[in-house]
Amino acid sequence: MINNVKIAPSLLSANFANLEKSVRLCEENSADILHLDIMDGHFVPNITFGPLVVSAIGRLTDLPLDCHLMITDPDKYIADFVEAGADMISVHVETGFHLHRTISTIKNYGCKAGIVLNPATPLEYAFEAAEFCDFILLMSVNPGFGGQSFISSFLRRCEKLRSFLDNNNLANIEIQVDGGITPSNVRQVVEAGANIIVAGSALFNGDFRSNIEAFRRNIHE
Repeated sequence: MINNVKIAPSLLSANFANLEKSVRLCEENSADILHLDIMDGHFVPNITFGPLVVSAIGRLTDLPLDCHLMITDPDKYIADFVEAGADMISVHVETGFHLHRTISTIKNYGCKAGIVLNPATPLEYAFEAAEFCDFILLMSVNPGFGGQSFISSFLRRCEKLRSFLDNNNLANIEIQVDGGITPSNVRQVVEAGANIIVAGSALFNGDFRSNIEAFRRNIHE
């Protein structure tokens, strides 16, 4: 598993005055995925950007665009983000009345589909929907703002989810983790079963190249 870890810089912590420069930094340093946090100011207490910005980012890069929809009514906007160029779309289980239908809609557009669980949301939601997903995103902070501290109890949740997937012939489903991940704790997160690491401020604050190298070094050493 450790050999297949992907790093997904979160553009929430990028330079919004020069997003192209931030995207180029990700490309030049061999990031695997671009993570785009879509917030509506209702489901979470912050507003970021929508399909127009996603489309503009997509014109700058061939890196996969991972749209994390932190919005109250994701079904209404899935088609817009697909048209904008999303390659991966995840929705919060806390927002979905018909989660399986939402996942199917995303997949029918040809995108990878994921579900997201907030830190206090029971893992059973993931167990019920896992077989329909391509990936599951576990939040290790409460969503809405970058730069928050890692919730240490998350590690037990990640271990439980990885165990469930492995024991139910679902080992191909990826576990993505978002929130407070740094070079100092990333090894623990990976050992707990995650293989897509979302990081924002820990990458973009300071020297990006040195930061991403520190992530890779601590993952593999």
